[in-house]
Amino acid sequence: MDDDELITRLAAGDDGALRELFSRHAPWLAARLRTVLPAADVEDVLQETFLAVWRGAGSYRPMGAAGGWLWSIGRRQAAQLLRRRGPAAMALPDAGLPDGSHASDPAEAALIRADLEQAVAALGPPGGPDREVWRLMYVEDRPVAEVAELMGVPQGTVKSRAHRARRLLRAALGGTPSAEGGAR
Repeated sequence: MDDDELITRLAAGDDGALRELFSRHAPWLAARLRTVLPAADVEDVLQETFLAVWRGAGSYRPMGAAGGWLWSIGRRQAAQLLRRRGPAAMALPDAGLPDGSHASDPAEAALIRADLEQAVAALGPPGGPDREVWRLMYVEDRPVAEVAELMGVPQGTVKSRAHRARRLLRAALGGTPSAEGGAR
């Protein structure tokens, strides 16, 4: 049964359809929400998203992919959460130097951050497989098994993408990869 049929069944009151939609779409929705929200808020917004899906199933019109409709609801729920909180004071990340010391000059710290942003861009667009694995494993410190479940891929694929991401970051930051694809 495709997503459009599930949403039609959900609109008719079939709770099993909501469970099926959730199991199909929650992992990738959670991964995308992590790109716009702090990790601690993702579960709440995901629940609010599927509550809104349940309430709005009757107004769904299958004019495109159901995933796009789900994402638009999730994005609205995330925006509502962020609006309710108001502007947040964001602390600048601590810019460390390669030798482990910290930049005392703000200009030097900004250059370090720019270099890191450029290196991360080498992983591909936001939401791309290598960049998403890097973010989930190294920014959010999630284990391989959880990343595999969130992305809907085998653990071996996550490990391969993590290896490729490390190699790409190393090359972008000026490291010298070894003959087998990466310095150890």
